[in-house]
Amino acid sequence: MGAKTGLLVYADGDVPGLLRKVGAADAARTSDLMRRLYPGCEFEPCGDAELGDGVYPPKGTAYAAGWPGVDVVGDQRVMIDCPSRLPEHLVAASVGRRLVLHAMHSVVDWLAFAVWEDGRLLRSLSVSPDSGIIENIGEPLPFERPYWAGECPADVISWPDEDEEPYPLPFHPLELGEDALRALCGFVMEGRPEPDDVDASRIVLHGFRVRDAQAPGTSEREAELRRTMEAMDPPRVFAPGPDGALVERHRS
Repeated sequence: MGAKTGLLVYADGDVPGLLRKVGAADAARTSDLMRRLYPGCEFEPCGDAELGDGVYPPKGTAYAAGWPGVDVVGDQRVMIDCPSRLPEHLVAASVGRRLVLHAMHSVVDWLAFAVWEDGRLLRSLSVSPDSGIIENIGEPLPFERPYWAGECPADVISWPDEDEEPYPLPFHPLELGEDALRALCGFVMEGRPEPDDVDASRIVLHGFRVRDAQAPGTSEREAELRRTMEAMDPPRVFAPGPDGALVERHRS
């Protein structure tokens, strides 16, 4: 499994039902969404992406789209270990609505998801084999229950001669992550699509490069690097001496 997500969805109701009905994103609504979620930041358009690709954009980039009733943002910055600590202004933007966070990273088998209703956290889970249960707030949602009941054991393949410990969790986070994504947002990244899944390939998100207006620009960073290098002492060079010890070589 190689899925990665960093996804926020704001909705006036059931997310999968709303996403099944969307067409082209509303440009004005999308721009307003970006201004509200990234206060004090500058952003510029950088192309579009299908929903399946836009849920994990490169660092410094966000993909977003807004429609009546539902707004979607993909950004690595929402991939936090404890979803309950999502920045306050992002939660405040969900007042009167449902907010879903879904974050997953296949390299470390990490999953986190959370659901807020009208700004109130109902459920948050963050789990990985290395860290165990990082956060577990609220009652498990229906799609989780088979996993906690031991009905979906982790199917991790190892070589017969390897002396490995059993998988440290009763289920594989990425498998739960796919079911969470389907239940909460209506689509999956990997696995067999179901007939009523949202067709993520037809939903287009708009890309934005995002930069903190207070952060130094490229030219400023380069100038600072030059100043730092100029202030450094000349490099010292060492080589093995006759006895094998390192001896500093002085330039002539």
